[in-house]
Amino acid sequence: MLTRTTTRGTAVSAKSRSKITVLVANDQPILRDGLRCILNAERDIKVLATVADGSQAVREIERQQPHVAVLGIAMAGFNGIEATRIIAAKNPAVGVLILSVHSTPVVVQRALDAGALGYLSRECSGDELANAVRAVAAGNRYLSQGLAERFLDHHRGLRRGEQAVETLTATERNILKLVAEGESNPGVAKLLGLSPRTVETYRLRLMRKLGIENLASLVRYAIRHGITPLD
Repeated sequence: MLTRTTTRGTAVSAKSRSKITVLVANDQPILRDGLRCILNAERDIKVLATVADGSQAVREIERQQPHVAVLGIAMAGFNGIEATRIIAAKNPAVGVLILSVHSTPVVVQRALDAGALGYLSRECSGDELANAVRAVAAGNRYLSQGLAERFLDHHRGLRRGEQAVETLTATERNILKLVAEGESNPGVAKLLGLSPRTVETYRLRLMRKLGIENLASLVRYAIRHGITPLD
């Protein structure tokens, strides 16, 4: 578990001190019903409503002002991340907890950037779901253990990549940029006044230095680290 206190805690604590109120939004009826049952079984949690899409979630949150909104990602109307962004802007005292099968570090980062306080994989247990709801209601950040580890590993990898960029020579950076933009070895050679064999040597050296095994990964690396503006 990864937690971090935020400024939302004061706003949430000003609400009712009896039960933590929750709105559940998910496009799958069986999941909505299951989440309602799991959370209502907790003595300190009450599900106010369940809705099927992001648009309904935004409307009901505006009307009912729950402590926590538990949102899926893939929903009609607004998806979970779009709904989160609107909720965070219009109702900042409502903590958003994402519960989704989509749990890559990039998706988690998008949700957190949109304003979510918590993110759970659907592999989580009922106990962890309840604990995450409590954490988010208190204004704390919550990532389930497996997600937290992958998320931190991902960012460590990005930091290592940033350090590796700093070791590149000007020629290596130029070759990386041109290759990422689709130039062939002969094309790069012509632009830089080198032989195709020299360009190939530089390219192989680049891949070894950066720990990259194929061209697609080399292109992604160049985009991620601002070597080329392509996306």
